[in-house]
Amino acid sequence: MLDSPTRVDIAMSPQDDGVAGSNPPSLLHCARMEIDCTLAYQLDGPTEFIFLIHAAVGTSQALVEESLVLEPATGFRTYSDPRSGNRFLRLEGAAGPLKLNYRAVVDRTYEPIDPTAPEVAVHDIPDNVLRFLMPTRYCESDHLGLVAQKLFGGLPRGYARVQAIADWVRANIDYRIASTNATTTARDVFVQREGVCRDFAHLCVTFCRALNIPARLVCGYCSFPEPPPDFHAIFEAYLGGQWVRFDPSGMAPVEHVVRIAAGRDAKDVAFATIYGPARMTAMSPQVRMVSENVGKKENAA
Repeated sequence: MLDSPTRVDIAMSPQDDGVAGSNPPSLLHCARMEIDCTLAYQLDGPTEFIFLIHAAVGTSQALVEESLVLEPATGFRTYSDPRSGNRFLRLEGAAGPLKLNYRAVVDRTYEPIDPTAPEVAVHDIPDNVLRFLMPTRYCESDHLGLVAQKLFGGLPRGYARVQAIADWVRANIDYRIASTNATTTARDVFVQREGVCRDFAHLCVTFCRALNIPARLVCGYCSFPEPPPDFHAIFEAYLGGQWVRFDPSGMAPVEHVVRIAAGRDAKDVAFATIYGPARMTAMSPQVRMVSENVGKKENAA
């Protein structure tokens, strides 16, 4: 007989890291999102897990409440990475079934993007942003530099150029489920011209970095009619001194994506990293909009 489930309820206060456009207008987009994420595994032996499923705190979103239920009951711990702010869940499961249910209510605020947001000169890029210029395992900007220059080097610099990158990827890469795997890189996607949301974001990040625009991958919860429920990947570019979001897949408005984590590429933001004999048996990361409104941003007194 299984032990009683472990349940933890948490409430946290919002913070903000300035994910928006530069010189934001007076309108403020607000949406309350409800998350219900279930993951289930069958373990053939003791297995260590590192999960990234907790909604981010700050990043233009406020965590109203959250809870975590583990069946069977098992020891775990959570921590926030001081560099990225990503919130990790670590646990060890014994042989047998393991089920996680994470629920949260999140308020998303999003100020409309400034389409005149400029690119930032390399010498003005903050120290903590510089790493998002470097080539990585999945984003080989050093190999696609000439391609990026040929396609986008002659375009006006700034927000419009990054949007042109996202538009090009959407127009030239076919969205096809199961067309790529965990080892597929941006260069692979450019050659084979098909992929999923992660691949779309990787290619955009790669092109941006090749043009000296810092860019990073963002994973989150998102509601879209198809494909079936899954985690969603978009990207952010550093423009006008702030991180600005783009979704090259065009599957949902970026303001409706509840951020989980950000990193250099997919290996930094995987929802599950597993050490041991485990097989996933179910995955259902659901998100539902509870309310939405657009109002005027209040100015500080």
